[in-house]
Amino acid sequence: MAAPAQRAVTAEWWERLVARLIEALVFGVFYYILFIGLWTLFRSVGLLEVFEGRWPEVIAWFGAGLVYTVYDWVSHSAGGRTFGQAIMRIRVVPADGAVVTSHGLLKRSLLYPGPTMLMGIPVLDLGAAVVAFGVGMLILIDRPQLRGPHDRLAGTRVVKDLREQGRAG
Repeated sequence: MAAPAQRAVTAEWWERLVARLIEALVFGVFYYILFIGLWTLFRSVGLLEVFEGRWPEVIAWFGAGLVYTVYDWVSHSAGGRTFGQAIMRIRVVPADGAVVTSHGLLKRSLLYPGPTMLMGIPVLDLGAAVVAFGVGMLILIDRPQLRGPHDRLAGTRVVKDLREQGRAG
């Protein structure tokens, strides 16, 4: 990951939120395609009623959440941003001269969006939702850098990509 620009401007909370919503839309479609495929498979082999019909949902949430988490980690490791962040012209950079490793970025991705893997499991889904909500709230109250626990864990911050802003303007 490249070193942050000296004039790095912290990304606004709403820019980060819109980037995640864009990604959630895409991964939501992936989840529903996976869920419908699994539901059809379980129904065709007569296993739909096992565990009260929850298996397709549990597996689809876990699969989509795993794909999203791995995607988040690989994208940040390779280019410093996801496709949602690219659309919003923001990126993840090292904070305060920290060295960001792939291992640190993995921990960042496991804290958020990692909990989405648990969303289909009764009881654990509530905990996963609380973690996701808590990460968002902590970003809002961390002034002036707007860093969430996942940013602090990895030694990162999210900034406006001034190189992209310069090309657009």
